[in-house]
Amino acid sequence: MGSFSIWEVLFLLCFACSWPFSIAKSLRTKVVTGKSPLFMTLIILGYIFGIIHKVNYDFNWVVYLYAFNALMVLTDLVLYFYYSRHPHGK
Repeated sequence: MGSFSIWEVLFLLCFACSWPFSIAKSLRTKVVTGKSPLFMTLIILGYIFGIIHKVNYDFNWVVYLYAFNALMVLTDLVLYFYYSRHPHGK
């Protein structure tokens, strides 16, 4: 198993702490105005590229932080599409 950078871990942990706030706001308000599905898709793609790098060149436990973050953004993206079609959760 490869080494990891504390900076990479801190970066991923900051995002891992941030996405739940976005998800909670979508669930609470059922309003997704201002969220960008393109932006969220690009973020997911970035996490996927991070996972690919870790698997191919420097595999270690940090890959799970990338996957966790990608799943959180995917959750937010699913909520975006759900609430944009069902504005009040109906």
